[in-house]
Amino acid sequence: MTQPQFKIRPATIQDVPAIFSLILALADYEKLSDQVTGDSQTLQADLFGENPCIEAIVAEIEPNQIVGFALFFTSYSTFLTRRGIYLEDLFVLSEYRGIGIGKALITNLAQIAVSRDYGRFEWSVLDWNAPAIAFYTRIGAEILPDWRICRVTGAALAQLAG
Repeated sequence: MTQPQFKIRPATIQDVPAIFSLILALADYEKLSDQVTGDSQTLQADLFGENPCIEAIVAEIEPNQIVGFALFFTSYSTFLTRRGIYLEDLFVLSEYRGIGIGKALITNLAQIAVSRDYGRFEWSVLDWNAPAIAFYTRIGAEILPDWRICRVTGAALAQLAG
């Protein structure tokens, strides 16, 4: 059986329903479905609205089926005094893993970072996700042992702001 051909391209507004569907699949994979409170309309506005704050690329196989995506935004390093890319989510449907789509998405993001003269390309990985950690290590990523993510959301965010 031959492997399906795929291409990596910037997301278009027509891709938003497929991307949101993949976000739901990612949440299910990470056992975090109960934390999804967003919707495709907000995603569309954040990607393509008047003031976009995120970007996305997609992996597409024929005929026009989106099977993976990477969603990212601009970050900033005060130490480098340069912008960077922060990869919020990378996901490929399980039946399309192992054929190079994940690596192609990561490579495309690295190319974007280099073409924009950014100083960093960073992301987080769940500590239990051994397949992802192994993949990221294989492609040359350094897993930083001394850093932890801090997060404030919902009622705690409102309380902190109040």
